[in-house]
Amino acid sequence: MSPVVQLHAASVHFGRASQAVRALTEVSLHIEAGERVALVGANGCGKSTLLRLLHGLTPPNAGAVARRPQARQAMLFQRPHLLRLSVLSNVALGLWLGGMRWALARAQAHLALSRVGLQDLALRPARTLSGGQQQRVALARAWALSPQVLLLDEPTASLDPHAKREVEALIAEFASQSMTLVFASHNLGQVKRLASRVIYLEHGRVLADLPVHEFFDGALLQAKYPEAHLFVKGEQV
Repeated sequence: MSPVVQLHAASVHFGRASQAVRALTEVSLHIEAGERVALVGANGCGKSTLLRLLHGLTPPNAGAVARRPQARQAMLFQRPHLLRLSVLSNVALGLWLGGMRWALARAQAHLALSRVGLQDLALRPARTLSGGQQQRVALARAWALSPQVLLLDEPTASLDPHAKREVEALIAEFASQSMTLVFASHNLGQVKRLASRVIYLEHGRVLADLPVHEFFDGALLQAKYPEAHLFVKGEQV
């Protein structure tokens, strides 16, 4: 079985060639089905760009991206964009645009909202919900598409502690069902709880790619990946 997504020396830069900002430089990696991959590193290291590259939202300027053709993907952003519609319609619309009949799309949306505990708010205007509720709507919208690969960009960063726990629990539940998970996070405790593998980026380059238990092995990290070790020491786990 081929990886669900694979990068071959993929680079991304923004702006004109003479003044280009290099967001990613010659990144090579592959992600297998069922992996739970955390992307970590300081702000501006390339985590969000890498997620967008993996999802096809940002094309590489050099190198290549290969995806398993039949693998469905969905992406969740730190601040979900919700339309001026009801919670139910925000979830059903993506299914309808994908070719599903509206009645069936609404039924699937009801099921997805029930899955994230928002069935009672189905007819509320989506933009009136709290931040945590809006993120759960976005998770319902993603889950309704039945993705095999779910990409998340700091999905709990702007939420209060209670909402963080709720959203993280939903992500963990989705990941337990053989869904491939790739997420960016500054919360190393969350990385420990959710990830099976950690990729550390610095200035657009992958400097460490390790199983989660090895990434948090201080002696190993200090000996082989000093930049990642300094990052972990500077973050509260």
